[in-house]
Amino acid sequence: MRNIMASIAIFGVLAGCTAAEDPPSEEPVAADDPVIDDASQQPLTAEGWGPLLIGMTRDEVTAAVGDKADPNAMGGPEPEFCDEYEPAETPAGLYVMIEQGRLARISLGEGTEVRTPEGLTVGDSAAAVREAYGDAVQAMPHNYAQAPGEYLTIWATGEVGENGTSDETARGIRYEIGEDAMVHTIHAGGPAIQYVEGCL
Repeated sequence: MRNIMASIAIFGVLAGCTAAEDPPSEEPVAADDPVIDDASQQPLTAEGWGPLLIGMTRDEVTAAVGDKADPNAMGGPEPEFCDEYEPAETPAGLYVMIEQGRLARISLGEGTEVRTPEGLTVGDSAAAVREAYGDAVQAMPHNYAQAPGEYLTIWATGEVGENGTSDETARGIRYEIGEDAMVHTIHAGGPAIQYVEGCL
């Protein structure tokens, strides 16, 4: 009987130790905690965005961000020469232009959350663009929108004249400003940022 009582006492002590050693439960994550989208936080620069660099081959672009999000989308009348599309693995509102088999420009349109290093994005004002870049801004009238519609271009590299550039090594960013004096589209890359109608 004494042995049985001793066994029960030892079992009780062991059970108490086990309970005390249980690890504390992790705090639950609130359902409304913000989710950080690293891709949308990558800035669009004159040289590219995230894994995309201007000048990459189409195969390199596809390996980095997938092929077309919509395989049936037409990005140009002759896609083998020029194609513009939204890749499958990029944030919403980001488009690429492939010209002669290479990445010629990256564009931001409606619904994007991607910004330039200056913090600018679609929906910002022309005044904010001018304030961010100062005298580096090259302004030209918009081909289709009435004033204050315009193109505000900032070249980072390359030989550039008053009317733009054909220098394939040039890199820049162009902000398309609408009649509401707001940024409607942003293009980054080489001379292709000057195209006013995409792939013709």
